[in-house]
Amino acid sequence: MRGAGTSAAAAAQVWRRVDEDTEDASLQINYLVTDPLFSNRQVYPTFYRIIQDDRVRYTSVIKCLKHFGWNWVGMITPSDGSGDTELQELSKMMSRHAICIEFIMKLTDKAHINKQRMLTAAKKSSSDVIIICGHFSLDYLYVYDEFKATMENKTLILHDSWTNFKYMESDFFSTVNCSLIFILPSKTIPNLDTFIDSANPSTRPNDPMIEDIWLQVFHCLSPNPLKNIILECIYNFSGRTCSGLAHMPPLFSNIKDSKPFYAYTSVYVMAQALHRMKLSKDKLGTNKSHQLLRSYMRRVHHSDSTGAEIFFNDKAEVPNKLILANIVIYKNETDYRLLTVPLLAFNKTLDEDDDDDIFSIELNNVSWKNAIIPESRCNERCPRGYRKVSNGSTHVCCYECIPCSEGEVSNVTDSESCHRCHNKEWPDERKVTCVPKVYYFLSYKNDVIVTIFSLSALLFSAITMIILLICIYYWDTPVVKANNRTVSFILLTSILLSFLCVFLFLGRPVDITCMLRQMSFGIFFSIAVSSVLAKTIIVCIAFKATKPGSSWRKWVGVRVAYFVCSVCSSVQVVICVIWLSVSPPYQEYDMDSYPGKILIQCNEGSVIGFYSVLGYMGFLAAVSFVLAFMVRTLPDSFNEAKYITFSMLVFCSVWIAMIPAYLSTRGKYMVAVEVFAILASSAGILGCIFFPKIYILFFKPEINSRKIMLVKKN
Repeated sequence: MRGAGTSAAAAAQVWRRVDEDTEDASLQINYLVTDPLFSNRQVYPTFYRIIQDDRVRYTSVIKCLKHFGWNWVGMITPSDGSGDTELQELSKMMSRHAICIEFIMKLTDKAHINKQRMLTAAKKSSSDVIIICGHFSLDYLYVYDEFKATMENKTLILHDSWTNFKYMESDFFSTVNCSLIFILPSKTIPNLDTFIDSANPSTRPNDPMIEDIWLQVFHCLSPNPLKNIILECIYNFSGRTCSGLAHMPPLFSNIKDSKPFYAYTSVYVMAQALHRMKLSKDKLGTNKSHQLLRSYMRRVHHSDSTGAEIFFNDKAEVPNKLILANIVIYKNETDYRLLTVPLLAFNKTLDEDDDDDIFSIELNNVSWKNAIIPESRCNERCPRGYRKVSNGSTHVCCYECIPCSEGEVSNVTDSESCHRCHNKEWPDERKVTCVPKVYYFLSYKNDVIVTIFSLSALLFSAITMIILLICIYYWDTPVVKANNRTVSFILLTSILLSFLCVFLFLGRPVDITCMLRQMSFGIFFSIAVSSVLAKTIIVCIAFKATKPGSSWRKWVGVRVAYFVCSVCSSVQVVICVIWLSVSPPYQEYDMDSYPGKILIQCNEGSVIGFYSVLGYMGFLAAVSFVLAFMVRTLPDSFNEAKYITFSMLVFCSVWIAMIPAYLSTRGKYMVAVEVFAILASSAGILGCIFFPKIYILFFKPEINSRKIMLVKKN
């Protein structure tokens, strides 16, 4: 075993010199050498082999580590050099796949010199998986006593040479047991037992191999006395004289070693090529037989006894499967037995970076130490919803996990980064998947305040209708006729419409409701305030006209009130038409104001238009308030000036308080502030102007009666 790696390198150098010195070197076929060096067809054009090079096994090891999620491993290589190339190649491949090596341990010829250092490194290691590079070596037995406690709980990944465990001591079995190993599929040479049974000493008296087989199986003496002495000492038995006619038991069909079959395949392939060359040599007419043989070797293509195809690829290798197996060592009545349990057969060709080759293993079929699947990671996996960040360690496998930022998700473990959700989506609570954002507006289903506003609007609308019907019923009474009953009717109608326009502000806004809500609110309120202003002007004109010779007498009448209502309302209509023409309100989706929500709101289009509507209503209210305040003390039983004063005071107070509240809120609460202002100001006008009239009609009818009698006397 010792020196296998260095001998392969030496053989490669010799073979290179042969190729350089000889124009056409002789063809060779091999079934044991797996060094990747011989895959170079430019340097070794005459070298063929029945098995693939070690790079297939290296790739298989990487895929095995990735499948189980092991990214924190140790590596041990013997002193004979057989694992040096594997150590270098695996180290490069691991770095490309973010698999870190916690420690590398090379067993030297003088192990006792570094024993303490190696023992300390092994004891401190946290990795649960160790890759054993190279062939089985007695080096491992020399240091086993020191490493037994540390290695017993580690899962080993072994070279296929470890299946030959007859060199191991029984104490070493517990360490090797439940390890993983990459082996070639076991195949038997067809009809070998029949051939061996027919090839006995009587038919082949001078065959030394038959002589050795019968000596081991039947303890038959050899004609060579020296051989008898040597074999009796080795196998500890006494020989006997045999007839050579006994039947050989079926020993070779149970051999699990794959090497005899690949040796047989090598000979068979060469024989096939030579046979075909011989049949066609005269036709081709060439004397360069070795070149011709290489040509026929490249064209070999047949199936073996198991149905597997035998042919050479572009590297002059026969593609074959590599089996990941589980080593299980058990003890029978007399001895220990090693069983390799196949877990998976890899493809004949493996691509290191191709995820399609990632395999799946039924974990219940694997025997693990302590019946626990090893983790072998520097730290715990980052769960979904988290991402990896460096913790300052030199190893990329050692990291910290932090939650994804707001608006980002990760749906895989150990995510390198989080990805942002689409504009209309938002992470769920665990930040694992993106879910549709919730639409956010004053909803009839979800917002209690909408129910309150709706009931309030309906209640005030009903009250307004009742007052309107009462006024119609008492149409000819002084209380109703006082201060122009037609204007009062217009005022009640506009207040009713103002209450009803609240419903345009509730529910999911669309383009049409966005335009109607502000226009209807502005126009209806302007009509109401214009009516109040008309009432105030009528009171002023009426009392100024009572003076003898007053020029105000010509202004007394309903025409002034109609003119004031029409002109003041028309100005607001013009403002609204210009607003709609230049930049009308529209539905808007606000994706950013509320995390996880899509705010559906009305964009006013033109801010100037919106505040022009409010400013004009404020101007009308201010003028009405000033005029009503000036005539509030004039003597008259039905003077509405003081009631108008209070109504405009309420109106102005509500809207002055509404403006800062409106600007300081956003979203659906901004709409709620405006709805509250509409309800409060409309209710203020309704209550201050018309409740006193209703009170007189129902609770002080004598006042209304005295006024009727006074009018009749006059």
